[in-house]
Amino acid sequence: MEPLTQILVYLFIGIFAGFMSGMFGIGGGSIRTPLLYIAGLPLLGAFGINLLVIPFSSFIGAISHRRNIDWRVAQYVIIGGTMGTLTGAFLTGFIPTLALAIIFVIVSIISIVGIYFDRLFPQTAQRINPSAKIIILGTFFLNFLTILRGGSGGSLFPPFLKIIGLNIRKAIATSLFATIFTATAGAIVFWSRGNIILLPAVMVILGSIIGTRLGSLVSLKTKPLWLEIGLSIFIAILAIIILIKAIYGS
Repeated sequence: MEPLTQILVYLFIGIFAGFMSGMFGIGGGSIRTPLLYIAGLPLLGAFGINLLVIPFSSFIGAISHRRNIDWRVAQYVIIGGTMGTLTGAFLTGFIPTLALAIIFVIVSIISIVGIYFDRLFPQTAQRINPSAKIIILGTFFLNFLTILRGGSGGSLFPPFLKIIGLNIRKAIATSLFATIFTATAGAIVFWSRGNIILLPAVMVILGSIIGTRLGSLVSLKTKPLWLEIGLSIFIAILAIIILIKAIYGS
């Protein structure tokens, strides 16, 4: 591609992934990473740039959603998520892709159930009062899993937070705030390895800042039910794509 075309492609990737990040409280990496890979970056380079971008886009989203952040839960998510990120970042490449994809699909199914947990199991949901230990262990596992595919845990945090009793708006806001810290930890590891290419990173960051702000504004004006449905569809599509790519190696 011509240099100008490359710049525009990276900018578009940033805007699109950023919009999804602000809309659903996800890190955006589940969209950004495969698109960067398709655009011609090496896989580890796509992982690294994605993790570098997330703190910026999540910060913009968290500001927009700041009134809905559950600060008590957020501190435990940050602790568990950061430990999971660091552990997974150092182990990147050692777990077979297909095995990871199968695990991710299973976790995705559980996550979708989690979004509607309070409706499917109302009595159980009312009795849930998660301890700090449960939140830390849960987010450690989620981030350990997603960092192995270059993510920050953001695509799985909102469903998990819904399971433990947060409403969808609080889950989105708390997820955005937490991924600022969990992604930063992973970005430091990839930067130290020399995996991050500067020009694509800068363009994706700029696009993500724009897209996240737009997505956050739309999210705040969208009915919670539609946010839940949109997040469910997104997670399901993501799980299917990951499994297909793992099976066929494309």
